[in-house]
Amino acid sequence: MPEGDTVWQAATLLHTALAGKPLTRTDLRVPKYATADLTGRTVLDVTPRGKHLLTRIEGGLTLHSHLKMDGSWKVYANDQRWTGGPAHQIRAILGTADRTAVGYRLPVLELLRTTDEHRVVGHLGPDLLGPEWDPDAALANLLQDPTRPLGEALLDQRNLAGIGNVYKSELCFLLGVTPWLPVAALPEDRAAKLPVLAKKLLEANRDRPIRTTTGRRGQDLFVYGRARHPCLRCGTPIRVADQGDGTRDRPTYWCPSCQAGPTPRNPTPHN
Repeated sequence: MPEGDTVWQAATLLHTALAGKPLTRTDLRVPKYATADLTGRTVLDVTPRGKHLLTRIEGGLTLHSHLKMDGSWKVYANDQRWTGGPAHQIRAILGTADRTAVGYRLPVLELLRTTDEHRVVGHLGPDLLGPEWDPDAALANLLQDPTRPLGEALLDQRNLAGIGNVYKSELCFLLGVTPWLPVAALPEDRAAKLPVLAKKLLEANRDRPIRTTTGRRGQDLFVYGRARHPCLRCGTPIRVADQGDGTRDRPTYWCPSCQAGPTPRNPTPHN
């Protein structure tokens, strides 16, 4: 599941393959930009911003993409077979003399002026993996709505950018509270620790092929994806329920023994 660490990895992959090189092939397979031709322009850099990717191109242009749940960027040598999915799922192709970047299942793809990047990322809170990370501002943002459930507040990219469903569940476990606990009910010492812990988790995983929050080989996550399996700390079966307004599938995992706070009355039957 793409979260801040995954997007960091995608940006590093694209930057290494494309930056400093002129484009020899471009194909944006969305109707609005189908006729856009970027060939001959040099890719300047690829920068992650929260869960967003900004590919900056000579001439003051930025190709903005977002992976959402299923999107991905793959890079291939020019004589290599593409294996990221069927051809109809390709949304973008950026080729150079020796590498080709292919964007699969990208739900967001738009070409804009670099000076207009604020339109797509200006609303984001402090970026957990960004150079201007501000833990105090992130915590202040989270505390602005004291009655909001902590899990929902963590997913709101306006508060802090980079956390998705996996890190939401894992952070709440490590803090010892359920994702339904109102933000204001989070003990002061744990609230102060939250931004530091979140950054630590994402930084530890940004260069890892397999995400882990436990430090245990073969047991990568404490609760996420482990419904009905025993808690790694206490042995109690992990539970799962949807969180949010129901417009998205947000399975949320917790240990009913290790985590204090409110929980749903009727947990949903996710695996």
